[in-house]
Amino acid sequence: MFHSMKRLYHMRRILNCIFILILFGSCNTTKNIPEGQYLLNSNKIEADSKKIDEGFYENFLRQQPNNKLRLGLYNMAGDDTTKWLNRFIRNKLGQAPVIYSPQLTGISMTQIRQQLNNQGYLRARVDTSLKVEDQKISVTYNIENNGMYKIRNYEYTIYDPQISRSLIPARKYTSIQPGVEFNQENLEGSRNHLTSFLRNIGYYNFSKEYLYFRVDTTLNSHEADVYLSLYEPRDSTTFKKFMLRNVTITSGFDGMSRDNRRYFTQPDTTEYNGIRIVHGRNNFLRKSTLYRNNFLRPGNLYSDTDYTRTTGAFNGISVIRQTRVTFNPVDGNPNDSIQLLDANINVVPGNTHFLQAELQGTNSAGDLGIAPSVTYQHQNLFNGGEIFRIKLRGAYEFIANSEGSDLSDKNYYEYGADASLSFPLFLFPWLKRSWREQPSASTQITLGFNNQHRKEYTRQFFNAGLTYRWSSFHNQLTHALGLWNINYVRMPWASDAFKDRYLNNPDPIYAMIRESYKDQLISSTTYGLTFTNSYNRFGRTPKNLITIRGNIDISGLLPRLVTSFYDAKRDSTGKKEIVGIAYAEYIKGDLSYSQTHRLNTKTSLAFRVGLGVATPFGNSDVLPFESRYFSGGANSVRGWSTRALGPGSMPYNDRVNFVTKVGDVKLDLNFEYRRKLADLFEFAGFVDAGNIWTIKDYEAQPDGKFQFSDFYKEIALAYGVGVRLDLSFLLLRLDFGFRAYDPGRPEGDRWVTPNFSGDRMAWHFGIGYPF
Repeated sequence: MFHSMKRLYHMRRILNCIFILILFGSCNTTKNIPEGQYLLNSNKIEADSKKIDEGFYENFLRQQPNNKLRLGLYNMAGDDTTKWLNRFIRNKLGQAPVIYSPQLTGISMTQIRQQLNNQGYLRARVDTSLKVEDQKISVTYNIENNGMYKIRNYEYTIYDPQISRSLIPARKYTSIQPGVEFNQENLEGSRNHLTSFLRNIGYYNFSKEYLYFRVDTTLNSHEADVYLSLYEPRDSTTFKKFMLRNVTITSGFDGMSRDNRRYFTQPDTTEYNGIRIVHGRNNFLRKSTLYRNNFLRPGNLYSDTDYTRTTGAFNGISVIRQTRVTFNPVDGNPNDSIQLLDANINVVPGNTHFLQAELQGTNSAGDLGIAPSVTYQHQNLFNGGEIFRIKLRGAYEFIANSEGSDLSDKNYYEYGADASLSFPLFLFPWLKRSWREQPSASTQITLGFNNQHRKEYTRQFFNAGLTYRWSSFHNQLTHALGLWNINYVRMPWASDAFKDRYLNNPDPIYAMIRESYKDQLISSTTYGLTFTNSYNRFGRTPKNLITIRGNIDISGLLPRLVTSFYDAKRDSTGKKEIVGIAYAEYIKGDLSYSQTHRLNTKTSLAFRVGLGVATPFGNSDVLPFESRYFSGGANSVRGWSTRALGPGSMPYNDRVNFVTKVGDVKLDLNFEYRRKLADLFEFAGFVDAGNIWTIKDYEAQPDGKFQFSDFYKEIALAYGVGVRLDLSFLLLRLDFGFRAYDPGRPEGDRWVTPNFSGDRMAWHFGIGYPF
């Protein structure tokens, strides 16, 4: 402890010196500003209406002030640019001062006003006020909205009768309606929507350039009349519907590969349910697989949706490298109301075999380690896009010492193997064909083995599972149904000291440990649902990113069903056994809601609310140790180390702290402010609250039971700061959390003052955002 505090003291001295140097260099921020010019000190946008999102309009400013830290580094560097250190500080770490430009300020005003017009403020005015101080200038953009326009009438003025009739059903689905606010983005969105509607009912040659809106704002009443009109076509078939005549799929041909071309020296052509299939001697994919993933069918009207579903379905098969689709109009009478179209689909093969060796750093709720692995994958096992995967892995994990000296500070190693076989469809009887063969559907069969070795014991895990996955609602909803997941946990070896201290100790306080570490069978059925609005049909990034996750886990259904047919044997504690092993029964549910709100291009606010409840029943008095909740750590209440918080207000017990820091009820409340400092660096300030509780009154966990009358007094509170390194493909996170309210302390002494001691703060290294 003394050495840790000494290292922390030296680290703080170094950081303080660096901070003083930067502060000294940044005091004179106008050091490199030429005479007669000004440093752009700040931008501010002020609007006369709360309906106007001032932060949004910062995106249209052509000049942004310096990052103060980087400007300080730039000024701290010497003027002699022949020295590499000065060049490195200025060009890599620092940032040259931003000189105020009246021309760019004028352009910014014009762009803000244009955007206000686009959003319905057609009479908006924008001007600036300048504040000059010590060769620094602050710019304020003042917005006077003068009222928003609304749509009074919306009418079609389309001269082509067929297009006009075709668009009638789409009218009620657009955002342009009488009484709504006039918005140029809505006009453009409706233009795209109407074009998509037409192209999905056969209008292959139609594009949005033929549609335009006329807007009459001369009513002098903050109202506008909107008219949808149509330009003249380029040729006689532009406004005609197209029907698919012949559909040809070429399976496994790659014109860029010499080895591949030899398979197609004498290609075979077959008909399958009206689709012409061309394949070579490589027999790349089965005909049924090709047909199932193709939605361009002869006799159907052309549809953009069918085209997108076809390319998405084929590209979702791992062994396919690329899907090329070409359409060829068939020469015929241009006066015919229905024109014909031939479709040619070329499915280009990728690598069938995949071998990968990895050495990864791991972060399991704040516990760091290394994990080497070797993976082999066959991506087309039965010529239907099936994926066979086998992975050999090992790991060595450094368990963080979470306030105890028992099990929690013993590093351990593990090794294991996982095998899985995935099918790109539902393997389930009695399902109708459209459900069984939807493109997003998959069935995965898994087998696995894992051996965990600690100094005190060896634990083995055997698992097998059958999982169905699919998506819906334009990929915004993803589903995972684990029809059965079987886990067998056993402890083949334990040291004499571990047995004497925990397993064979008659003290009632160790009863939970004995229950947690006994051999048992866990057979569960799970269902998980995730909603996110990050995917949408128009490809726009939402301002508020929302993610909702829900999971339910019911354990013991299959063993209960099997043992109901005979008089099952019971173990010494009265628990039913199947094949000589006691099985667990419990139900567990989790629900979380998280949202990230972008204030502007550099700043965002994020919060999460998470709740989990689990209860044992029937054959179990307590949940298996691996199925229980824990609190504290990099993704929870960050003022505590992993498994250091709760349950409830249970006081710290030096004897069995690690295995008793688990519960059956969990609450997480997190709020985080994120600010981009530079391209690579991000600052965060956060407040976390939460805890875990038990569902029953266990002797080994006094004061840990959830009580409606008292639980709010046991919600822990922490705050802190963090730094993130954003590498675009990977985000590394370092958070420092400080305790504010500790329910594990005696009542009346739970509010704690901040300091850097180990019992009042925790630091966490993480990968990715905490939520």
